[in-house]
Amino acid sequence: MTHPAPLPAPLYQGSVNTWECDDGGHLNIRFHFERAFIGLAHMARALELPRAHTESAGSTLIAREVHARFLKEARPGAPLIMHGGVVEFGESDATLCLDMRHHDGAPGTAFTFKVRHVETRGLRSFPWSARTKDAAKRLRYKLPEHAKPRSIDLGATPVAASRAGAIALGATRIGGALVQPDQCDALGRLRGEHIPGRISDSAPNLLAPWRQAATADGVQPAGAVVEARVVFRKFPRAGELIEIHSGIVEIGDKTLRIVHWVIDPESGGAWASMEAVALTFDTKTRKALTPSAEARERVAKLVVAGLKV
Repeated sequence: MTHPAPLPAPLYQGSVNTWECDDGGHLNIRFHFERAFIGLAHMARALELPRAHTESAGSTLIAREVHARFLKEARPGAPLIMHGGVVEFGESDATLCLDMRHHDGAPGTAFTFKVRHVETRGLRSFPWSARTKDAAKRLRYKLPEHAKPRSIDLGATPVAASRAGAIALGATRIGGALVQPDQCDALGRLRGEHIPGRISDSAPNLLAPWRQAATADGVQPAGAVVEARVVFRKFPRAGELIEIHSGIVEIGDKTLRIVHWVIDPESGGAWASMEAVALTFDTKTRKALTPSAEARERVAKLVVAGLKV
């Protein structure tokens, strides 16, 4: 099979470790995003932002939101390589595509980052340098078809997520966590992969009834996200608390649309939010499961109307 040519800038390159895989036997979403943020650091270098993710950096790239499509699962030992390019470039912001593929060139996970160019301490935006603008011209690339949104509306404006709002809508508290020092970057802020990571750890508290409804005798079920949008709002530091309030917002034949609000329980505001399209599959056959209409009806009581990313 012929696959599209890679994007211009080589970024992350490595392979899948067994300990990075979940109960589905494939790379967990936390580690997909870990590689994406490694790729973003290499992309900063390609854009002539030296040492952008170190404590001494004068400026850096900060993610406002990320869209991800998970196209082909990565299992233990799988070699992976990521390339990147510039899709749009503004005065102090940009849209970047980070495209991670398998050794044969098959698309694995495609990330589209909306980033801001900020000063390192206060995260205030400021214009790109002439040097970076020149680099961006060299790295321009049209967004590949496999990276474009399929089931998520990226034009929807993020809502004012809050703890009080989640409770009022009837979202379920599915997770409580503490930011640990080893989860933070060189400037003491929680690294980006730990937002979807915390959600992944908590999701079984919401999805157990759906998986039970989808499962027949002899089936070993697991879940997989096929598309996601993460909106970053604030960045917690070591010692701060995280709550996750979530709800199923749509039930399809094989998929669920789920919205998660990642909350600061101290202030009541939101650290981040995420919309995900997920399915349940049989770990033996690697095929998606289709719950019966009766099973979907039983799970429909979990739907939270009005919950949005």
